[in-house]
Amino acid sequence: MQDNWADVLRNRWGINAVLTRLHGEYDLNFRADTAAGKFIFKVMRAGCDSALVDMQVAALAHVARTAPQVPMSRLVPALDGARVVVAQDSDGRDRLIWLQTALPGICYAEFSPHAATLIHDLGRQSGRLAASLARFEHGALSRDFKWDLMQADWIIPELDGIEDPARRALLQEICDRFMGLKPQLAALPKLAVHNDLNDYNILVAMQGDIPRVSGLIDLGDMCAAPRICDLAITAAYVVLDHPTPDRALAALVSGYHAEYPLTGAEIDMIWPLLRMRLAKSVVNSTLMARDGSDDPYITISQPPAWRFLEEADIDAELLRCRLRSSCELPLDDSVARISAWLDQARGSFAEVICTPLASAPMGALSVEASSVPRDPFEISPAEAASLGSETFGTDDVWLGYYGEPRLIYTAPAFRIGQWKASNRRTVHLGVDVFAPAGTPVHAPLDGTVAFAENRTGTLDYGGMVILRHETPEGDVFHTLYGHLDPGSVAAMQNGQSIAAGTEFARLGTDECNGGWAPHLHFQLALTLAGMGTDWPGVADPDDLALWGAICPNPAALLNLEDAHVAHCITDKAHVRDMRKQHFGGNLKLSYDDPVMLLRGWRHHLFDEWGRPYLDAYNNVPHVGHAHPRLQQVAADQFKRMNSNTRYLHPAQAAFAEKLLSKLPPELSVCWFVNSGSEANELALRLARATSGGRAMITPDHGYHGNTTGAIDISAYKFNAPGGVGQPDWVELIDIPDDYRGAFRRGDPLAGAQFAAQVDGALERLMARGQKLAGFIAETYPSVGGQIIPPAGYLQGVYDRIRAAGGVCIADEVQTGLGRLGTHYFAFEAQNVLPDMVVLGKPIGNGHPIGVVVSTPEIAAAFAKGPEFFSTFGGSTLSCRVGRTVLDIVDDEGLMQNARDMGARLMSGLTALTERHPLIGDVRGQGLFIGVELVEDRTTRHPATRQTAYVLNRMRDERILIGCEGPDNNILKIRPPLTIDAEGVAMLLDRLDVILSENGAHA
Repeated sequence: MQDNWADVLRNRWGINAVLTRLHGEYDLNFRADTAAGKFIFKVMRAGCDSALVDMQVAALAHVARTAPQVPMSRLVPALDGARVVVAQDSDGRDRLIWLQTALPGICYAEFSPHAATLIHDLGRQSGRLAASLARFEHGALSRDFKWDLMQADWIIPELDGIEDPARRALLQEICDRFMGLKPQLAALPKLAVHNDLNDYNILVAMQGDIPRVSGLIDLGDMCAAPRICDLAITAAYVVLDHPTPDRALAALVSGYHAEYPLTGAEIDMIWPLLRMRLAKSVVNSTLMARDGSDDPYITISQPPAWRFLEEADIDAELLRCRLRSSCELPLDDSVARISAWLDQARGSFAEVICTPLASAPMGALSVEASSVPRDPFEISPAEAASLGSETFGTDDVWLGYYGEPRLIYTAPAFRIGQWKASNRRTVHLGVDVFAPAGTPVHAPLDGTVAFAENRTGTLDYGGMVILRHETPEGDVFHTLYGHLDPGSVAAMQNGQSIAAGTEFARLGTDECNGGWAPHLHFQLALTLAGMGTDWPGVADPDDLALWGAICPNPAALLNLEDAHVAHCITDKAHVRDMRKQHFGGNLKLSYDDPVMLLRGWRHHLFDEWGRPYLDAYNNVPHVGHAHPRLQQVAADQFKRMNSNTRYLHPAQAAFAEKLLSKLPPELSVCWFVNSGSEANELALRLARATSGGRAMITPDHGYHGNTTGAIDISAYKFNAPGGVGQPDWVELIDIPDDYRGAFRRGDPLAGAQFAAQVDGALERLMARGQKLAGFIAETYPSVGGQIIPPAGYLQGVYDRIRAAGGVCIADEVQTGLGRLGTHYFAFEAQNVLPDMVVLGKPIGNGHPIGVVVSTPEIAAAFAKGPEFFSTFGGSTLSCRVGRTVLDIVDDEGLMQNARDMGARLMSGLTALTERHPLIGDVRGQGLFIGVELVEDRTTRHPATRQTAYVLNRMRDERILIGCEGPDNNILKIRPPLTIDAEGVAMLLDRLDVILSENGAHA
């Protein structure tokens, strides 16, 4: 059959193509592959209504003319100019045939992940298409067929065919809701709609690292219907098997609304229409299967549709509010009236706490302001609140901000997801009034008790009361009072009247109010949609549009201006704009969507909204972010003095003694400086003073700092675009990369062969009359790709360098201080003794410090020159910090943790190679690990684009890693040494998922 149609395509269009059958319920659809491109060849079923074909062809032409930005196919006329031709099939029957361009991408159903950004783009594109089709007219749009959602009640008589009684009852409930909606639907205008943007009629392709909708296809089910039916059909397929279907719907609807604005009434219909579309789909597939259809396309959506209908835990009212708020529309007609009345009545309400609150100070408990020296995952609320008490006094009244992101919500109930770095609720939805326990609480206006309870859970409300109020126009809203003394509200009854100004409760102590410092949590709710009596007092920042609309700032009821108690979040966009204006253009930010991080603890970081991230990248906080011992040492020394090495101080000797105890006895002289860059600069001077030479040999793509001298020996910088180029006194040898390099893993001579390249470098220097000063390398090259040199490499290098009169410098900034787990320094793992060891960032855990350690002989040679002095190098503060970092590594067993967690990571990553061909190599030691991504394991072609995708997706999943290597195709995993088993498990789990996504392979 396909040969017959290939002949038709050749004769009528002049196109030679290979045809591949595509899915279709009735018609024949082929992909036509040619040397010049791809087309879609449409062969309509025998007896097909020509008006329906003409409608589709005319609609394509209309969209191409009125909305060319919509990704739809373009018609390809036949040789005689006809848009549709007639040809006979092998049975002699006439078929209507037409041709259109093919679009790039794969079906949405087969693409992953279905991220909010992709779904929002789908909403925008479907909105653009709908807006275009709204101006399209055709006689065939008025159709009587089963896929018109307005006519979906045809399934009601067929429900008896659903054998499972529970499923039959579910479908009946959906149909009943739909039938109640039909009069409203009938009142809406009927427009031309696509009517079948299901997950197989949407194409997705990568644009760089970002997935975008690349095609909207198949107009075969077009009809005239209210546009909301069209959107609901798309929504029905967007929610299938989505982990957060409510958020997916919000992304779709807000995207559609941005292009083709919806009314609130239309939005309210989406949920029942969505469910009716899925009900119709499962009934139809059941009937088709019963009638013997073997077309897999008929039943392909049945299992996920049933899963959603039976298992989705979605509150219809809360979803309605979510969809409206995502479009910045009022939750309902009463909300605007309530808000206006509250604003007008501001200043006339009774005082909730007798003291007028306008003069009460504000106390910040935000992510940015709070500096509690404790684990944000474990700190008690009373500890955080005590900061304010220390400032204002326990007997004073002070206020906590509305909309403030906080790290004090640590109970499991606040976490959304299984990991510490998962989403969690952090944004405060009320105003706190901190006051002594027993302080009376009054009603700001007349109300009735809607609910009163003693909630005894840790970090819960304790005593809680909800009051119901009415405006003069009869609109209802509610107020919540939390952290009350349970005894003061025990006798309350639902429906009990509370007059304005009446004392109805008292503040509880921390023993009876969930563990919080005494205070009132005061919250306003304009609707109880989806909440019942279990009000969330704190919101996930990603849900703030929803909860901010339901529970807006209650300042008016406290007789305060909104701005008085509203937290002003640090604006990331503003910070980024200021950075662009005032920072150098070559100061790079990580990730397509950079993160703004304000707090850290151990191996976690927190952004401005309190969202946690797993830090699997930053080696500078060697012993973890915000270590309390380092906080204490720094604060203590700042209280005393901070000076330099021109004066004696025991901290300098103590630091040197502790550091030298970790090194071979031959390395016994220290120079303290303020950075790794300065340390490498000094190491160059030491090498030249000792050898009398100037020239250096170093591996390609190495990095040793940002000073002029350090750049001169850093090929990663001087050979970069815009770099200064290689100095004539520097010779490069290959990185000892036994995965991609000239000599490969498994060859026992690989290390010796890489080392032998030094001979050629020495010959080139000698030919230019250059005298050797020495060799410098990151012992394990990090920027070069997290390289573990083969055995014997450094031994061979060092022997050659020393024979030529040079000295050997080990840059241990990345690998020292126990990171490798089995060795304190990487040179020990290579069985060599360098002449100098350079240390930097990690030894200060973020405090600026660097160290060079060398031999007495080299020190004596250097001492013949001018005095050496570094103002901040070896300051009393730096020495105490450095000594403490070394103590923490020992006291907390962090070197052993690096060994154990590193082994766990390496084992897990190696297991991932069996499932993901994108992984070419896993290498590392301890917590110094690289994962090289390749497009093909045989050619080892670097997967640079895919690496960028994985890096950004890991950031989306709240995991920070980096990438390195000459081709930027190596994932760099180099966390603080505190990382634990949960962090390792999260990293492996999310990386496994991301490597399975289409974006990682496109």
